[in-house]
Amino acid sequence: MRDYFVDLHVHIGRSSDGREIKRATANNLTFENIAYESYSRKGIDVLGVVDCISPFVLADIEELVKRGELSEKKGGGMEYKGAQILILGAELETHESKGCSAHSLCFFPALKSIKGFAGAMEKYIKNIYTCSSMCRLTGQELFDIVDFYGGIYIPAHAFTPHKSFYGNCCDSLLEIFNEKSFEKIPAIELGLSADSMMASQLSELDGKAFLSNSDAHSLMKMGREYNIFEMEDPSFNDILKVFAGADGRKIKGNYGLNPGLGKYHRSYCRVCDNIIEGKAPVLMCPVSPKHRVVVGVEDRLMVIKDRDKPAMGNRPPYHYQVPLEFIPGVGKKTIAKLIEHFGSEMRVLHGASLEELNGVVKESVAKNIILSRKGELSIAMGGGGTYGRIQT
Repeated sequence: MRDYFVDLHVHIGRSSDGREIKRATANNLTFENIAYESYSRKGIDVLGVVDCISPFVLADIEELVKRGELSEKKGGGMEYKGAQILILGAELETHESKGCSAHSLCFFPALKSIKGFAGAMEKYIKNIYTCSSMCRLTGQELFDIVDFYGGIYIPAHAFTPHKSFYGNCCDSLLEIFNEKSFEKIPAIELGLSADSMMASQLSELDGKAFLSNSDAHSLMKMGREYNIFEMEDPSFNDILKVFAGADGRKIKGNYGLNPGLGKYHRSYCRVCDNIIEGKAPVLMCPVSPKHRVVVGVEDRLMVIKDRDKPAMGNRPPYHYQVPLEFIPGVGKKTIAKLIEHFGSEMRVLHGASLEELNGVVKESVAKNIILSRKGELSIAMGGGGTYGRIQT
């Protein structure tokens, strides 16, 4: 057994020939660049890559296989140049009868299975060539197709006010999925504005693993949230065992933003254009009940929770971590300098001592990196689509 850094939510922005795969993503966010950057510079061992049902992305994957740079891994998953492990998947938006929509992550063990799934989804996606993420299905209907093709289904950023099940569709996942399907959902993704302690206030999630993923729309954002998995082999099958806590496999820790740094942590008034202060739950603007309010994740959880205190049980610890780009005084040049010296962002965040950092960057920056590791930096809360920020 050994520890692996795992981030199971990274988007593809473009195909290798420049075709747009997902809007609002970086132009250099290709499948091959993701594989190279995540392992060689970020230090991430296992990456879940979504948007892989796009025909253009599937063509890129098959070309890498043809060139001998990508191969199927025993136990499921793809191996890039004998080093990086990639789990092929998709993030899809479903639509429920009450008029809401939500995002879900779907992952598959092999190229054959995701190709079969992609072929099936062409019936439910308007034009899979121009947009592979919007489908005309409910969550239950999508689950059934994913399950048929041997995949796993994970609700994405489960509490955010836009495009999530708890955030804007339901108070319980059993309103969306039947009991048999609900039991087969192995995990939920917390999202940037929630942590394990917050989610543990919902008793129905006691049997689900919690995931901290980056939801990266650029190479820089990969690994801003991640997990440490203890497993024997970085494969699809071992990941399933990690979720179940079976055969000695487990999640050793979740590493994510302090939820206050997330875009949707607290409620936000669109008219007043500010975060509404006050003890959660804040559901309306104190200036006028007619103002449109984006309900924050903390505020929403206060409404739907069925426990006053989180029940962590045997869950792994949740470690607050500040990505390098969030730390005051750290820009692209400083990040490049740190990675060049220490080898990867993971090594900077986890292993570099204050003395070692002082030899590379300014003393104030080195100090902030260490304080961020300890969770001792002060923050101003985020909300309404704006990230929180570090206060110095």
